[in-house]
Amino acid sequence: MASEGTLYLVATPIGNLEDITLRAIRVLKEADLVAAEDTRTSGVLLSHFEIHTPVTSYHEFNKLEKADYLVEQMLSGKTVACITDAGTPGISDPGEELVRKCVEEGIPVYSVPGPAACITAVTSSGLSCRRFSFEAFLPKDKRERQRVLDEIKDDTRTIIIYEAPHHLKKTLTELAGVLGGDRRLVLCRELTKRFEEKQQMTFSEAIDFYNENEPRGEYVLVIEGKSKEEQQAERQQAFSEMTLEEHMALYTAKGMSEKDAMKAVARDLGTNKREIYRRLKVNE
Repeated sequence: MASEGTLYLVATPIGNLEDITLRAIRVLKEADLVAAEDTRTSGVLLSHFEIHTPVTSYHEFNKLEKADYLVEQMLSGKTVACITDAGTPGISDPGEELVRKCVEEGIPVYSVPGPAACITAVTSSGLSCRRFSFEAFLPKDKRERQRVLDEIKDDTRTIIIYEAPHHLKKTLTELAGVLGGDRRLVLCRELTKRFEEKQQMTFSEAIDFYNENEPRGEYVLVIEGKSKEEQQAERQQAFSEMTLEEHMALYTAKGMSEKDAMKAVARDLGTNKREIYRRLKVNE
């Protein structure tokens, strides 16, 4: 353990206590102070592993003033271990604010890796995990929420969203309106626990299912990105509603020569430059 004041971000199990690492246990035992999102929840974990380090609360509603206190402790040479209710600190919890303040003060920050619900969900979903975007909980502010929804509408990456059970049905309906009822997703709940559940279905199927079955537990939604075929179909639909002259103007307005613009239009329409030239001449 470093002799100077240090912050450790310690990942804790998201369900199954056996998922904690040996390093996480050692760091929690050797720290001067544990900053926990919920002292009652963390108390169960700490008691199970016989960790007797002093604990203080650090959560969404005291994150500003408590972060200042924790930074003071570290500047005086103490080691602080930050833990969340479950998973990796800094992901959808106030740990991010504490890290920012530590970096500003030059306090070393180390992450003790371990469980994260988003990674556990996407890697076991059956959807592509080569490229994915993590949106956590959608913003509560209507304008900001709409901005995020607009951004993910055409995202080709797998999308990961967290949701609470009492908001799930509303969120599924919102997402279906933006992404389409036929878009596939995997709804994950109780990850790593005894009754772990993953359901792969479309948004329409999910809405129907949860209209008849009350959501229970925290959810991770792993959503299929927009396919290249769907993108191309939408582009061709948009182009088909233009005149050929309007389509050409899209490219010539960007400084393309007429010859290059005809090539681009032909590519958009799935034909060849000679056919575009012929149609333009007919229209003259």
